[in-house]
Amino acid sequence: MPSLVIASGNPHKLAEIAAMLEPLNVLVSPQPRDLEVEETGQTYAENARLKAEAAARRTGSWALGDDSGLEVDALAGAPGLYSARYAPSDPERVARLLRELGDTPYRAARFCTAMALANPAGKTVLEAEGLCHGQVLTRADGEGPGYAPIFFVREAASSYARMGEHLRRRLGSRGKAARQLAPGLIALMGLS
Repeated sequence: MPSLVIASGNPHKLAEIAAMLEPLNVLVSPQPRDLEVEETGQTYAENARLKAEAAARRTGSWALGDDSGLEVDALAGAPGLYSARYAPSDPERVARLLRELGDTPYRAARFCTAMALANPAGKTVLEAEGLCHGQVLTRADGEGPGYAPIFFVREAASSYARMGEHLRRRLGSRGKAARQLAPGLIALMGLS
């Protein structure tokens, strides 16, 4: 069975991507614990490439890198690439975002995800991107990692935190990117 390393140390992201790949005949594993990749890219795609290529070179296996963020229109796209570094913890990131938005009625936002597949030699051979449009709520609705409790998805009529796994796969930015990537991943890794 072919092996695919998920180039992330984030347990929520690992679980979500592993669940998406479950129907494929591939052995999914996390990146080495001591692998740290500095996100120096100027785009989500560049950061996804950096992660995938570093994990592939380190393990000699196929690797899937992912970078994502929340872009809020009223904050000129912030936190964007710095979503995970906007504050030290999820509650602090959410509090900062809500504080900066204040009581503005203009709360349109989107989750953005880029994925990159690197071959065992450490070269990116496939990329995809996904977007999930919605708006930032004034307070949390549900429990979940990151900005999920304050991000409302109109299509689902729900906060991201309250969306079921099937809706996340269909409407979420990571699910959209994964679906776009899947046919090429299957062909390149010989999974068909």
